Amino acid sequence: MNRHPRVVGMVLAGLLAACSTSNSPVVVPEADARSSTPVPPPVAAHAPAPSSSSSSPNTLESYKHDFAERVARSSPAIFHDPLPKMLKSVVVVEVTINRDGRLTHASIRRSNGYKNLETAALHAVHQAAPFPAPSRAIRRNDGSVNFLETFLFRDDGRFQIRTLAEAQ
Repeated sequence: MNRHPRVVGMVLAGLLAACSTSNSPVVVPEADARSSTPVPPPVAAHAPAPSSSSSSPNTLESYKHDFAERVARSSPAIFHDPLPKMLKSVVVVEVTINRDGRLTHASIRRSNGYKNLETAALHAVHQAAPFPAPSRAIRRNDGSVNFLETFLFRDDGRFQIRTLAEAQ
């Protein structure tokens, strides 16, 4: 009996649940005990300075894509292999970036309880800052941009960013 469609369905259900606005935990099917997966050590180098070009993305989705690429480039914990059939954790991070591209807020919006993976997601966001300044077209009244980004963790503590994984 082929269980592949069922597993894919369970992973997609977990991803969709991670995108909802509820604050309840996301449950991703996994093996029994919650093992303590080590978080990769922080990288000493900082992300490159934001581009000073005047061509900022004019949609929130394109800005999120640029944000995700920057986080991926600055993190040693990123993986580029196809997503596994089963994810260890899905962590949703709420991000606010001011008009100058400075990270002003990053917090866990949703998780299934792996504190070390939550820390790894937040560390990856902070490590990649500062970001390009958001265009006027996507800024809120206070000049900032706010969005959610989802980190998809596999068993070894490495992750993909949902915005970039969708292109696979």
